[in-house]
Amino acid sequence: MQNENIFKMSEAADTEIKDVPTLNILICYLLYRIDKPVEIEQLYEIAVSTGLINYFYYQDSIDYLLKNDCISIVKNKDNADCYALQEKGRFCAKQLKTYAPKSYRDKLVLAALRYFARLKHEQEIKIEYIPVENGYYTHVRCLDFKCDLMDLKLFAPDLTQAKLLGEKIMLNPSGFYGKVIELALSNEEVPYDLTDN
Repeated sequence: MQNENIFKMSEAADTEIKDVPTLNILICYLLYRIDKPVEIEQLYEIAVSTGLINYFYYQDSIDYLLKNDCISIVKNKDNADCYALQEKGRFCAKQLKTYAPKSYRDKLVLAALRYFARLKHEQEIKIEYIPVENGYYTHVRCLDFKCDLMDLKLFAPDLTQAKLLGEKIMLNPSGFYGKVIELALSNEEVPYDLTDN
């Protein structure tokens, strides 16, 4: 119970960071934990989505990190510009991380993990909402390299409920697929009562 109260207090204490040196540490730490170059737009979305960092302070921090060779801009395999952590940034992330509150570090890393999981799910699962006479179909396709692993339509009486189905599926698409397969494999014929009365 005490840990739960401490967690709630730390969540309530989280406010927007207005200290560029702390942001510098947090951005280096985030790139260190991600451990790969991150597209410029993706890093911005991750950082700002937490509510901890606003655009202006974020931009000041990125400018500082670039000028001081903590990060650099590189191209990824898709030829997109990415931020990559350099040796000075790695040192900053490892040696100075305690100068940025752990609650902030954890919140940023969790936002990144969720962001990249969502991107992966969006590549593996396609969901569309198809209007029909009495409601909507939530059309779910689980994709593989050469074929659809599953193509399923679920009926919902309205668009709100259809979207709710889609959102719930996207929380854990592989779990949803696994449960559908498990249910199909464990499904059995209903036994018939053939006793004479």
